[in-house]
Amino acid sequence: MDPFLQAAIEEAEQGLAEGGIPIGSVLVHAGGIVGRGHNRRVQQGSSILHGEMDALENAGRRSAAFYQGCTLYTTLSPCAMCSGAIVLYGIPRLVIGEHDTFMGEESWLQERGVEITVANDVRCIELMRAFIRDRPHLWAEDIGT
Repeated sequence: MDPFLQAAIEEAEQGLAEGGIPIGSVLVHAGGIVGRGHNRRVQQGSSILHGEMDALENAGRRSAAFYQGCTLYTTLSPCAMCSGAIVLYGIPRLVIGEHDTFMGEESWLQERGVEITVANDVRCIELMRAFIRDRPHLWAEDIGT
């Protein structure tokens, strides 16, 4: 397995263990993780701390040139908010663990030049299916429905 996707899965599992939503993400630059995070909306009482947003926040302030050399790994297809951040910062590559349980803004991202790889990872799918089954109200809140 890709070690960066594995790191994102570990973040998702940590979020679930904390009572949150199992979505994790890592930002990679020059072959190393520079930011990692997981959905912490529940834990922090936040309206915006999705996994991708948390990873970007934890990477700290960076230049546009820095982001243009990054790849973002996420366990689930990114929502409109997270997709906007990817485009805003010019992150050119995105690796998605799965998009079976939720199809985010992949077409919109591709139209804006983001290269997308979908891993169809079984662990990512299982994490989300179990979470959606067990906590449908929290999932609906997280995706704005």
